[in-house]
Amino acid sequence: MAKDPSARRDHQFSKGYAAVFATIVIWSLPSLFQFYLNRFYDPWSQNFYRYFVAFLAIVPFVWFEIRRGGPKIDLRAAGLCLLPCLPNTIHQISQVVALFYMGPGVYSIFIRSSVIFTALLALAFFPEERYVIRQWQFQAGTLLGLVGSFGVVWFQPNGQDRHIALPGLFIAFTASAAWAFYGVLVKRPSAQLGPIRSFGLVSIITSAFLFPLTLAFGRIDTPMHVGAEANLIIIVSAVICITLAHVLYYVAIHEIGVALSQMLQLLCPVGALLLSAWIFHERLTAAQLVSAIILLAGAFLAMKTKPAETVEIAENI
Repeated sequence: MAKDPSARRDHQFSKGYAAVFATIVIWSLPSLFQFYLNRFYDPWSQNFYRYFVAFLAIVPFVWFEIRRGGPKIDLRAAGLCLLPCLPNTIHQISQVVALFYMGPGVYSIFIRSSVIFTALLALAFFPEERYVIRQWQFQAGTLLGLVGSFGVVWFQPNGQDRHIALPGLFIAFTASAAWAFYGVLVKRPSAQLGPIRSFGLVSIITSAFLFPLTLAFGRIDTPMHVGAEANLIIIVSAVICITLAHVLYYVAIHEIGVALSQMLQLLCPVGALLLSAWIFHERLTAAQLVSAIILLAGAFLAMKTKPAETVEIAENI
């Protein structure tokens, strides 16, 4: 007996929400790892080694998937994943550089401004997501999220510069826009190839982009000159925050869409702020806390958005 369409949709949404909330927990951590690693690794080598380790971690799962059958990993598949890797590479570098200008908690909030870029790009590229974006809850949540994000960056604590330096803002803005482009461009490859195959290709292509950049601008021999603790953190952050989180994120955008998956990432800064205050003694002003509350209110509204019933059409695109 065929499964009832409404039951199938409910299963898809449950799977998508489980995946996106798992990424929310995991993606509370990257800015903390990167902020710490900036003491030991330059931005180029840090990203190259994190992504190369992530590739090594996903290889056994890709091999298992290939043996089970399904889409082939060939030049066409590589071509599908090539375009998303360009903004992904830009995002990886710019987010680490941005942490020289601001704390991990503040950055974690600011990067959520990518929701506005994602909403506009999803509106342009994916007709099946326009139902979600047209809902007032999503629009209001996006606006509140942006106001909260910029408020947290703008109101700096006493003892620091009153505002983030303009180069820092530009770099963080670049990271945010690049992440939105990546989230939109990776939707179709992940839908056609599956999350494991697609991230296997994304991780090796991104590593290939980062390698010459590291040779040109960074220090490829950095692991030989730092302690075991820094190298262990590189490995842990790569496996958890890149490999595992990206596979889960691909599942989420496949099941509930790009726009909603990105919007719910507004919850990530909560964990990042608490951990950064505990580990790095990062403190927020009253205005920043109010801005954070506004941001969370936006995330709550976004969670009230009802996914379009026609979302299953996207599975066949």
